[in-house]
Amino acid sequence: MRVALSQITSSPSPSANLELVAEQVKAAAADGASVVLFPEATMACFGTSLGPLAEPLDGPWASAVRAVAAEAGVLVVAGMFTPAPDGRVHNTLLATGHDQHVGYDKIHLFDAFGFQESRTVAPGSSLVVLGELGLATCYDVRFPAVFTGLADRGASVILLGASWGAGPGKREQWELLVRARALDSTCWVVACGQADPGVPSTAPTGIGHSMVVAPDGSVHASVGAAPELLVVDLDLGLVEKTRETIPVLANRRI
Repeated sequence: MRVALSQITSSPSPSANLELVAEQVKAAAADGASVVLFPEATMACFGTSLGPLAEPLDGPWASAVRAVAAEAGVLVVAGMFTPAPDGRVHNTLLATGHDQHVGYDKIHLFDAFGFQESRTVAPGSSLVVLGELGLATCYDVRFPAVFTGLADRGASVILLGASWGAGPGKREQWELLVRARALDSTCWVVACGQADPGVPSTAPTGIGHSMVVAPDGSVHASVGAAPELLVVDLDLGLVEKTRETIPVLANRRI
């Protein structure tokens, strides 16, 4: 499976970000990718008023991404915001293309390090797996059960979109957590974050350092802090081989 990680810096403008998505998908497809992963908050960066921007999955923004995916013949996975019943929004990871058009609503909200995502964002409640692909978002990476749960539901590759908050030790935590979740689930973890915008922010606007981690926890590929398109081949047979060697899923007792 050839996947592309599009490490971008989102702006507050959904229309401008949509143009960036179309540009990056075209480049990724030209390089042979069948899956193109964008970060959390691709639709609009954090620090923006999210309520007025939120749209359903059949709204204009997600429908336009669907058209981009269909034209390129790829699966596009990108963070957006959808309306929640209680007046907040859902932090949704859209997956569209290859006859799919679904969303994963982020379960674990970033109420940490002085930020309170739950003030404006409502939590989701269900894991989402599309064939061999599981979906997760940012703060979910601190919760091993999300990743083992996706593996239990058939995932061998977990696509993780993020907009990681900056701060002392945060890059090290990001890298450690992504590698640990690959080991927990014995899955490939494809983790794409927002690039570092280069300006301080109280909102989690990204640090870059997107990475692809193999089922044994080894780093297969990674990038730095700046915007970049990374295209990587995944050996799906390595999942079963790793699970035979490190059968943590089969050996669980609790």
